[in-house]
Amino acid sequence: MHTRLTQQQLRHACDLSSFGITSTADITPDYSALGQSRALDAIQFAIGMDHLGYNLFVSGSTGVGKRELVSRIISTEAASGEAPSDYCYIHNFDRPNQPGMLVLPRGSGQTLHQDLRKLIEILLLRIPAQFKSDEYHNQLQSLNEEFQQREEMSFKALGKKAQAAGITLLRTPGGYTLGPVKDGKLMTPAQFSKLPASEQTRIKAAVEALNEELTELVHEVPKMHQEQQTRIRELEQDTTRGVIDPALNNLRQQYGSHTGVLSFLDTIHQDMLENVDDFFPTEDDKRAPLHKRARSAKFRRYQINVLVGHERNGGAPVVYEDIPSYQNLIGRIEHEAHFGTLITDFSLIQPGALHRANGGYLVVDAQKLLSYPFAWEGLKRALRNHEIRIDPLEKIYGISGARSLEPAPVPLNVRVILIGDRRLYYLLKQYDTEFTTLFKVYADFAESLDRDRDNLESYLGLIAMLVREEGLAHFDLSALQAVVEHSSRRMDDSDKLSLNRGQLIDLMREASFWTLRQGASQVTGDHVRKAIAQQRHRSSQYSELLQEQIERGMLMISTSGMSIGQANGLSVFQLGDQRFGKPNRISATARIGSGHMLDIERETELGGPLHSKGVMILAACIGARYARHLPLSLNASLVFEQSYGPIDGDSASAVELCALLSAISGLPLKQGFAVTGSINQQGEIQAIGGVNEKIEGFFELCQSRGLDGTQGVIIPAANEPHLILEQAVVDACQQEQFAIHTVSTLDALIELLFDRPAGEADKEGRYPPATVNGRVQMQLSDWAEQARKQAIKTSD
Repeated sequence: MHTRLTQQQLRHACDLSSFGITSTADITPDYSALGQSRALDAIQFAIGMDHLGYNLFVSGSTGVGKRELVSRIISTEAASGEAPSDYCYIHNFDRPNQPGMLVLPRGSGQTLHQDLRKLIEILLLRIPAQFKSDEYHNQLQSLNEEFQQREEMSFKALGKKAQAAGITLLRTPGGYTLGPVKDGKLMTPAQFSKLPASEQTRIKAAVEALNEELTELVHEVPKMHQEQQTRIRELEQDTTRGVIDPALNNLRQQYGSHTGVLSFLDTIHQDMLENVDDFFPTEDDKRAPLHKRARSAKFRRYQINVLVGHERNGGAPVVYEDIPSYQNLIGRIEHEAHFGTLITDFSLIQPGALHRANGGYLVVDAQKLLSYPFAWEGLKRALRNHEIRIDPLEKIYGISGARSLEPAPVPLNVRVILIGDRRLYYLLKQYDTEFTTLFKVYADFAESLDRDRDNLESYLGLIAMLVREEGLAHFDLSALQAVVEHSSRRMDDSDKLSLNRGQLIDLMREASFWTLRQGASQVTGDHVRKAIAQQRHRSSQYSELLQEQIERGMLMISTSGMSIGQANGLSVFQLGDQRFGKPNRISATARIGSGHMLDIERETELGGPLHSKGVMILAACIGARYARHLPLSLNASLVFEQSYGPIDGDSASAVELCALLSAISGLPLKQGFAVTGSINQQGEIQAIGGVNEKIEGFFELCQSRGLDGTQGVIIPAANEPHLILEQAVVDACQQEQFAIHTVSTLDALIELLFDRPAGEADKEGRYPPATVNGRVQMQLSDWAEQARKQAIKTSD
């Protein structure tokens, strides 16, 4: 009914002697995605799928190589892809708060940006020079003289007509005036009054007629001045065109195939004609270098903001966004302080990760993405609408009173790859209705693979590859065997190999370190075991503290003798990546009652739901085995003694049941045994986790007190394939100083712990009185009878 395990069963050693190798120098490195064919297929499918919504969510434990494999695949794919177009923002001359979008062939954006900057520098030199030229001044002087002559000729003609009528036209500070003359001089009013009435009438009529012509002529003068200014403006524009047209024509020829650039150049051309004064230097400008003047704010509207530029043969972009905030993903609009006011324009629009990854791949950590406000919603909106629209956060919050820019959206074509854990994936799957639509592909990385010969060959190839990549000393045969055994131990299964590359690389690095420290040329099994021991030692302070408390009697654990109602259970503590096991004293009490099972851990809210479930199962098991035909008149209690923290799991339910049976029957239990294993309602012992650490924890205590050959650990038979125990435990078992037993039924466990027969039930379900089961059944029957009598007495 129970089995004492042999040396081979205690440590399922790895034997590589048949592989024909002596060290990693004999092994061909394996660069494949070992054990990840399922995830690899999913990644390649998502990358190759052209339809929308086939973005990828990658999950798996830390250290299995998710990021490395994803990076390798998409980098290879991106290298053979084409670089996307360049996206540039330009000034909107009609609506400055709505910058326009310019899409250019890859690599053209920065070139156009430099060409436009050179254009401004050229015009800053040539336009002022042209307006200072003799040709321009001669044309301007000729134009001014022409209008001056036209004005003078008009007034001279009127003056001659007035002179013929005996009237003179005089220019005064207040304008022009008409009056009669006598002897070549303007008549005084007294002289005019002495003239004959007929003469006065003639002169007045002539002055009045001439005055009407003078008025018309005076009204024509502003028109002539306006015409003059128009002609001067045309001259300025012609002069400006003479400078800017050749320069712009060069750009038009260079970018003739890009209609968007040509349209922008036409707009620039018109604005330069209207604002040619901007090109004339101020006193401050004269002291500044030319390239700084070209970059001043008043010439920004002639530039372009290269939001995203690419190399012509750079392949598709791959972007890893480590801080996936809303602004880092979608982009942002920056501001400048100007006389105490924040201002902005198209040149202050900054790209986000989606802009940089457009046309390629964006890799984001899902946990970080969900931790930033609006980042997840912003990403979904961009993927859903197939465009990147930069909306400031203050607009989303609805707290901005200032008018901001409304840039034109950028068309989006990107494959997003989220990397997170499985829990996060299924939470999004369940609670976010858009998630399935936008992320149709799921790549789940495996944690382990079978430890068969084919996989072992590939695993050794992986080790050889890591040796070469990390520049480590070669691992000999014993070291390889130690690494494989430790990998299986990590999985708590001798038939499996761990795919956690992070832990594997750390172990190999540390083993190589101890090799070099000891002056050896190759890593041996001893070096690997040294590295493992050092890893444990660095994290073993708490374990050693518990061990010291047990040895000093502060935590009471018995490892010899027999006792009623108490037994040794085994617990596993997880501290980061390190686990260790320690024994716990479990005690039980029983008395006559109404069938109430008191779980003290649950009542004190220290017991988790799994532990409570285990206690309920063992209570049901007692009723099914020993009280099928009578009421269960039992009040019992169970507790983990000297436990001051939360307890969960059902791995102690089997030993708890034995402690309770001991309390009911009054039969003692062997204290030299520690037990782990859960039990079901049929009395079958079920597998548990952390079996290696649990055994080693109890062995360490027994060894410190002195092994006497009566001590050991009882585990479920189903856990036997999981054993990869430390060599010290195996040696002690081989020398019969310690023992590991496996059981599959409660009766087998009873026989080991009580050191007497468990007893087999007859057809009526009754056990022999001298057996453990019989003693329990008799006691429960006696309590039931007493309860019946008390009930009758109470009713009387």
